[in-house]
Amino acid sequence: MPRLLRKPHHSVYNKPLKIAVFEPYYGGSHKAFIQALQARMPYEFVLYTLPATRWKHRMRLAAPHFASFITNGTISLTGVDAILCSPFLDVAVFKGLLPQEHVHIPIYTYFHENQFAYPVQVHDERDLHFSLTNLTTALASDKIAFNSRYNFDSFCKGCRDLLRMSKDMPCADFDDLIREKARILYPVIDLDEIDRRINPSKHNEIPVIVWNHRWEHDKNPELFFTTLMRLKEKAVAFQLIVLGQSFQEKPEIFQTARNVLDDRILHCGYVDSREEYLDMLCRSDFVVSTADHEFYGISIIEAVRAGCYPLVPDRLSYRELFPAGFRYVDEAFEERLVDCLKNRRITQQEAIQMTDRFGWDMLHADYCNWFDDGYA
Repeated sequence: MPRLLRKPHHSVYNKPLKIAVFEPYYGGSHKAFIQALQARMPYEFVLYTLPATRWKHRMRLAAPHFASFITNGTISLTGVDAILCSPFLDVAVFKGLLPQEHVHIPIYTYFHENQFAYPVQVHDERDLHFSLTNLTTALASDKIAFNSRYNFDSFCKGCRDLLRMSKDMPCADFDDLIREKARILYPVIDLDEIDRRINPSKHNEIPVIVWNHRWEHDKNPELFFTTLMRLKEKAVAFQLIVLGQSFQEKPEIFQTARNVLDDRILHCGYVDSREEYLDMLCRSDFVVSTADHEFYGISIIEAVRAGCYPLVPDRLSYRELFPAGFRYVDEAFEERLVDCLKNRRITQQEAIQMTDRFGWDMLHADYCNWFDDGYA
């Protein structure tokens, strides 16, 4: 049976919504998103979750798995006003398997990612059935939201490209149906916890660069580390903090960089403590992304809030997050990085101005409107 988690509710509203959350992949950004809503929304959340593992099995089987517990009465939806899920739940199947007395409950799906643009392993072919599940989930959900405009646009493009393959089964109006129910809702970031750790008197004579991304090929670590190796050969001054989650199989460039840049590295490896992670960000002067794939970019925003000057590629979600002056094309990456190290910094006030719009104070009303316009 899925794990049940409850959050005590204290609302200033006379009639708070009761929301049942079905999350088949309770980890990473999915878990952080739900916890942020629990901490801030004036609603009652009842959570039914599965561990963040075996994502393909989750997408295939989570819907009948959860529905079976509702049918046999183990999970009660009595008094539930809405259902919230991620695209790891096949909403079309889930809705079809719900007992008749519950089919009226609106289902909200928050797209942290989409399977049209999600990177696959180099040796794998994209399984379009997962993309189709995303499409039917969007159509079957009553409301949907995406964590960035890039995520939404790449989803819609993927749907159009996929449906062109089935010309004898046209679905001409799907685009309008999805757009009518869709919103762009940035995920909530706890800016206050970062603000509490900032050292306003920070001064590094040698600039510190932080890498805080997953140790995988889609983050393009080859461009990042080979550039730093060249800068070392040219005697450009810098120090390096390498964070982020690593896996059993990781790109070889990480070990190569560790050997070549050993005298420049202040820290290399994942940190379990959230506090230690934020302290590392607050020690740094620059945060760099070389990603080929990014649906949003929480790690960069957190680092900027901590006082890091961002240098990000001119693609993906970064175009809506940061002004053009902080973006680069790959061919100019080394030149831009050297210029940053020698000439650029951001003040604490600039960091605040760049990131305030990603905090709860700015997003609260949007989330209330998404769940129920009457609670805005």
